[in-house]
This record gives sequence, C-alpha cells and structure tokens, in this order.
Amino acid sequence: MKRRPYREKTPHVAATAVDLFCGAGGLTHGLLDAGINVATGYDIDPDCEYAYEHNNRGAKFKNQSVADLTSTTLEALYPAGHIRILVGCAPCQPFSKYTQGQALEKKNDWPLLNHFARLIKTADIDIVSMENVPELQRHDIFLDFLDTLTHAGFHFTTEPEKQVVYCPDYGLAQHRSRLVLVASRLGPIELIPPTHTPAKHRNVADVLRKLPTLAAGEICPADPLHRASRLSPTNLRRIRHSTPGGTWRDWPPGLVAKCHKKKTGKTYPAVYGRMEWDKPSPTITTQFFGFGNGRFGHPEQDRAISLREGAILQSFPRRYQFVKPGGTCSFATIGRMVGNAVPVRLGEVVGKSISRHLTHCE
Repeated sequence: MKRRPYREKTPHVAATAVDLFCGAGGLTHGLLDAGINVATGYDIDPDCEYAYEHNNRGAKFKNQSVADLTSTTLEALYPAGHIRILVGCAPCQPFSKYTQGQALEKKNDWPLLNHFARLIKTADIDIVSMENVPELQRHDIFLDFLDTLTHAGFHFTTEPEKQVVYCPDYGLAQHRSRLVLVASRLGPIELIPPTHTPAKHRNVADVLRKLPTLAAGEICPADPLHRASRLSPTNLRRIRHSTPGGTWRDWPPGLVAKCHKKKTGKTYPAVYGRMEWDKPSPTITTQFFGFGNGRFGHPEQDRAISLREGAILQSFPRRYQFVKPGGTCSFATIGRMVGNAVPVRLGEVVGKSISRHLTHCE
C-alpha cells in the first residue's frame, strides 16, 4: 500500500479520529473533550446508537461489525488533508482476569483485535490508540499487534510498564488499570505524564457524595438513570450489616450464603461489600448495579450504587444520556454500556497525548 506523503508543517494540524468498538461513546467523548474531532464510531450493539450520537457532537454511529469494515470505507471517513487517527478497544472478555479459567475457552472475540490490525495494515492511518485489559500483554495476539505497528512504520513505547495505566493517576475515582497504547507514524509518542499524585487521587466521595439519596429499588424523579436495583429482604439485612471496605465475613452467621461457607467460596471475599468514601471505587464491571456482584454497595445507603453513580465512576458527565427521553432504563443494557466503556477521562488523556504529539510535529 502506498502511503500519503505528510503535509507540510502548518500553524495548526487538523486531525480526525474513527472509533472502533465505540460502545456508548466513552472514548469518543474523551477525545472530543481533548479537542480531537471524531467522525464515526463502529459497534455491533444497536442499543448504543442513541447514547453515542446524542452525547458526541458531530460523531455518527455505524451499527456494523469491524470485521466487515474495509480500508476503502475507513479512509473515506477522514476529511481531505487531515491527520488520520484510528482508536478502539476490542472486546476484552477473552483476556480479562474476571473471566479466569473461561478465558481460553471463549475465543469468538479474539479475531476482533486482528481486524483492528488488518485495518492498520491496509488503510493509510497516521496515529493509532488501542485500549484493553493489561492481561492482554501475556498473549501472542498482542505481540502480533505490535509487530503490525512496527512493520507499518509506527513509533510506540516497547516498555511493558509504560503501556499500563493506573487510572487514579489520571484523575479517575476508580481502582482500574488499563493497557493503553499510542502509536504514530509521525514520530515518537507517549502518554502525557500522570496528572494526580497518590496524595491527590480522587475518591468515591469526590464524585458521588452530592447525589440525591435513594432507597433500594427507588428512582430519582429528576434523573431516571439515578436508580437503584431492588434488594431481597435477606440482602437488605446483609447490607445493613456491611461496613465500608468490609466483606460478607462481617455478617452474623445466619446471613452468610451457603456457597461462602464451602471451602471454595471462602476465597471470594470481594463480593457483597460496600465502597469506601475516602478511596477510589473498585473496578466498574457490567454488573456494578448488583450488591452481590462485587464491592458495589453504597458507602452508607442500604443499596447498591445506581446506574448514574456507576456511569459517574466511569467518568461520564452527569448529563450523559444513555436512553431517549421516556425510554426504558434497563439495568442489564445500561450496565453493559457503562461497564464496557473506556472511561471518558482515559479517552481525554489519549486525546491530550495525541494533541501534544501533533503540536511537536508541527
């Protein structure tokens, strides 16, 4: 493939991004916040279309698999003369530590990262950013992805520790580590330095303390997304015996679930717990709205965190809308959109890193 010659240096470098596996738009929104134009997002989940287009000015949602995207179609999305940026987060379940022993069994999503690499090989792209779980580094498919970038003439850091980001170092109030790779054919590129020292890490209180109080099963009249799932009478008693940062081991014996009394269950303390006001939250998963699915209990109210609170911990703005007015706020659907999203703040960090790089390349 013949590459375009680089444009001559100008006072301002125009650039446009396309977001693969865009979901509800977390990465796209962060790029826009950083001043990076985004033309299009691709995803196979039609439930994401409204959230993506409504909240991300000018970006269009394509309900299409990346496996069916051709280099010709991709290149046509970029305005003439713009630096071409390709970003994305291929589904990470096959590599995640949360799938544990099932990871090697579920291979249907593995080729998606290869399709990302295919487009890098065949399309004329200038800058690439890929986000995923750190466990991906241990797999050959990641090394193959790096080989694709190298052979296509991209610059990127090869130091594994520099490829992994601890999100609180960049202002996210969530214990979350992510693999974030930025690569450029224009010259060396790295992420911007951390913006928050450990002493300045944001915590749950910083982002959730001011939200209206809710009971389990209640919906906030002013914000339909600020809704909490119901609790059974047993789980209501359990959460009342739960302390911030504690586990089910704090409960009276009569409330401990049978599965946790077994030898195999005693090694899973990080469920049925409350968050702590003065610390970042645990990693937000697609099941964050369920009290029994992790340490997702509210620090002091007797309920799991709401859909809105989960979105805020993923750094979505409080105004971010996931369904049309009057639409159904399904816990499973919105939980999936929020939990699978690239945190908006992390997308902004990627965008600022690219902007800094382009300034140095002018």
